[in-house]
Amino acid sequence: MAGGNLSSEKIDLLVYGPNKPIIDKGFSDQFVLHPAETRADLERISPAVKEKIRGTAVTYSTARCDGGVMGMFPKLEIAASFGVGYDHVDANYAREHNIVVTNTPDVLTEEVADIAMGLLIATLREFVKADRYLRSGLWTTQQYPLSVGSLRDRKVGFVGMGRIGQAIARRLDASLVPVVYHTRNPVAGLSYKHYPDLIEMAKAVDTLMVIVPGGPSTAKIINADVLKALGPRGVIINVARGSVVDEEAMIAALKSGTILAAGLDVFANEPAVPDELKAMQNVVLLPHIGSASVVTRNAMDQLVVDNLKAWFAGKPPLTPIAETPVKGR
Repeated sequence: MAGGNLSSEKIDLLVYGPNKPIIDKGFSDQFVLHPAETRADLERISPAVKEKIRGTAVTYSTARCDGGVMGMFPKLEIAASFGVGYDHVDANYAREHNIVVTNTPDVLTEEVADIAMGLLIATLREFVKADRYLRSGLWTTQQYPLSVGSLRDRKVGFVGMGRIGQAIARRLDASLVPVVYHTRNPVAGLSYKHYPDLIEMAKAVDTLMVIVPGGPSTAKIINADVLKALGPRGVIINVARGSVVDEEAMIAALKSGTILAAGLDVFANEPAVPDELKAMQNVVLLPHIGSASVVTRNAMDQLVVDNLKAWFAGKPPLTPIAETPVKGR
């Protein structure tokens, strides 16, 4: 891998995905940016320019950066991806072709944890349903019914316990809510009870907080068997990826009373959301806004810029993913 800053040579960068001011304006005159919002835009880049591109900013998870995309650019050294999840980037291809991949962890941890906690409470205490009740004028004639759900007398089982999971767990600690978790291996330094078996954890809790990376290894791990084990008081909160939940099985479980409710920030085929979910009163639906505040999205965009600038200054990237280790820096 080359990297490093050649004194008079312009560095060509691909900006793949939606245009963003911080990324568009974050580079000096030494860099030449080539925007391409869609795969079709990539195809229109001239062969001469493709030969020069050495890095790419992948500005959103809708920009699928697979081997076919990376393979268009024979001198590509680094793909700086926006977001903590990077299942839209083919990390295996990148590793095999000596391309470093970076993501944007940490700067969004607390924001997503806030959303997860808010979504949990909103789902249990029926905030959206109660808001509609007030706006309809019904409160003038009768009190809103007592909510069946409550944060009291609950135990939350985490599916995944990385940075964001631990931040959510800290909030639940402060709310005096017991926490346990399921991962392939116990997380060093955590005192929460670890369940190596997801079904066994689901039987032991009444709330699932899903905060595990997407990708083939986690596809539909929240399936009908897990939902049945969770039971009729069960609530599922998903702030991870829609792919980790069997959406059809979840809809069936909500309809039948197999589980009580769901709070969802992500969906299997977003932005398309099943009409059946939108018609339900026992779900809270958010349009994938976990990190979507101005301050946090700006910090994420800046980290994309900083990773690329560090690399081409001959330094290690700030936040490389584990699958593409940086050598010799």
